Amino acid sequence: MVLALDGGTPVRRHDFPAWPYHDDAEREALVRAVDQGQWWRVGGSEVTSFEAEFGAYHGGTTLAVTNGTHALELGLELLGLEPGDEVIVPAFTFISTSIAVQRAGGVPVPVDVDPDTYCLDPAALEAARTERTRVVIPVHMAGHIADMDAIGAWADRHGVVVFQDAAHAHGAVRSGRRVGDFGTLAAFSFQNGKLMTAGEGGALLLPSADRFDEAFARHSCGRPIGDTHYEHRSPSSNYRMTEFAGAVLRVQLGRLAEQNERRESRWKTLSAALREIPGVVPQGRDPHCDLNPHYMAMAALDPEVHADVDRDHLVRALVAEGIPAFVNYPPVYRTEAHAALIGNGLPGVDELAERNPVSEHLGARGFWLHHRVLLGTDADCADVAEALAKVLSAAAGKKRPA
Repeated sequence: MVLALDGGTPVRRHDFPAWPYHDDAEREALVRAVDQGQWWRVGGSEVTSFEAEFGAYHGGTTLAVTNGTHALELGLELLGLEPGDEVIVPAFTFISTSIAVQRAGGVPVPVDVDPDTYCLDPAALEAARTERTRVVIPVHMAGHIADMDAIGAWADRHGVVVFQDAAHAHGAVRSGRRVGDFGTLAAFSFQNGKLMTAGEGGALLLPSADRFDEAFARHSCGRPIGDTHYEHRSPSSNYRMTEFAGAVLRVQLGRLAEQNERRESRWKTLSAALREIPGVVPQGRDPHCDLNPHYMAMAALDPEVHADVDRDHLVRALVAEGIPAFVNYPPVYRTEAHAALIGNGLPGVDELAERNPVSEHLGARGFWLHHRVLLGTDADCADVAEALAKVLSAAAGKKRPA
């Protein structure tokens, strides 16, 4: 069978469900935002309404902001992070988790992830702790909530603050608890590919309303709610969300539960099909995970089975077959963004790679599929598995002796 990349017939000639999904509800919401005559959150009502609705859904008090990276930066500002403070982050995560720490003047300390869930490994935390460790940021990778009980217990023992990166975890539930029920700050993203989106946007979820006024001021150039005299209480930036984004996100939130249910159902089908392909290992699931919204459908190649398969070529071949596939994030310490931290007593790439073997494996051998593949049918999932088996079979055929 000839790969589409080599001129053959692709497995799929039609696309998966479109993302972002939208219909007349978004159009009506945007018109509503325009017609209210106030397009700034201070005078309008869409962002404020969205904050109330999102907070009720996730179990906390919400402050809407410009994007998920800014939500992380604002959260660290609220926590009082100071230059030189160390923040434990997963070695395997999107770079925003790490660079938000750098931009706040802190030092991100990459720690390995669990080989099954891809979330921060609680067993690896103690070895990374120093007297300067101030915060730990567990990332709910691809929507799977990290082991917050173990991470929280470790943090409590050592006076470390937990700050959740929930950019992938809209609507996620673990042991009956939503993201906001864990009693910590949490940052969400509404970037174009996320589970609900306004193209860009983010939110900082507060465990209670106690610090909302302070958070509001810090996201608005230090100006408190209702300020009319240019009172700037802190040297903060402008992270305010527009009324248009707030209006769209209210509609997107209204579809979240139904879409999460569909993704959960399709993931059972897809992951079972992927496990039938030798050497393909899908992301696992902690038994305490009640609901994983599946921002990404993730898997990795077993190096003992597919040692000679080029992961990047695999992804290119899948895309040619009509599958929306992507390479995994590299470990954060393998990016130029992190390079400025190396030296002055901080470990280099080789040492960090030795400390983080799972992140090394996922960064080099892992791939993911856009969550829209899970918004289709079981037949769509079968096409994904067929395409992956086709590409791997072709790779194996190239290794056979003449």
